[in-house]
Amino acid sequence: MSESTIRLAVFIVVLAAMALWETLAPRRPTVEARPRHVLRNLAIVVIDTVIVRLVVPLMPVGLAALAAERGWGLLHSVEWPPALEIAIAVLVFDLAIYGQHFLFHVVPALWRLHMVHHSDLDFDTTTGIRFHPVEILLSLGIKSGLVLVLGPAPVAVLIFEVLLNATSLFNHGNVRLPVQLDRWLRYVLVTPDMHRVHHSALRHETDSNFGFNVPWWDRLFRTYRAQPEAGHDGMTVGIETIRDVRQTTLGKLLWLPFKRN
Repeated sequence: MSESTIRLAVFIVVLAAMALWETLAPRRPTVEARPRHVLRNLAIVVIDTVIVRLVVPLMPVGLAALAAERGWGLLHSVEWPPALEIAIAVLVFDLAIYGQHFLFHVVPALWRLHMVHHSDLDFDTTTGIRFHPVEILLSLGIKSGLVLVLGPAPVAVLIFEVLLNATSLFNHGNVRLPVQLDRWLRYVLVTPDMHRVHHSALRHETDSNFGFNVPWWDRLFRTYRAQPEAGHDGMTVGIETIRDVRQTTLGKLLWLPFKRN
């Protein structure tokens, strides 16, 4: 199976499973009509995919294959057991995405792009795919640069990409986990309740819990916040200046980073 087929198959399965879970046992009531909300977020990911295919000549997995063929990257300087090399590569990529996410919050120009993700008035699995095309292209550039520096095996990059997509769908889920299970899962995985804090309209809560896959970086760099001040049922999701669904039409979301204040 090709990289694209594997990623698409996992994406569809996880998205369908999370959507069913949200339908049967939602964590919070929704603000916007769900069909319209889901269709808009899916339209964004379709636009992202088309733009990436038109603009990016070589995806990170393909670039990793080229790097392996040419012997580029730090991991090619030492003979590693394959499993260890994959584990190192996945963790380094995850740390890089944590750092990228942090930068998209603290650099004003990058935050304007990332606002498209945070402007969602609801928090559900499709929020995990709601990113401006320019942010997607910048993220691909960061990952591609890391591929050239690190030289990971193509399978390691594929595993990371699949995990990143799957966990983003999971940890944005409008679903409820038993309190004890959530507490234990947070030692190894970013849970929906943990990441929901990151989507609070309060900026000091937004600037926390940056991890997508594992929670270790937030704990290590002290950006971890256990719970929102108002509780999960009382917290406001989104951005304080964007509270009307008429501000979040597809066209307005795509134009949002370039809009004058």
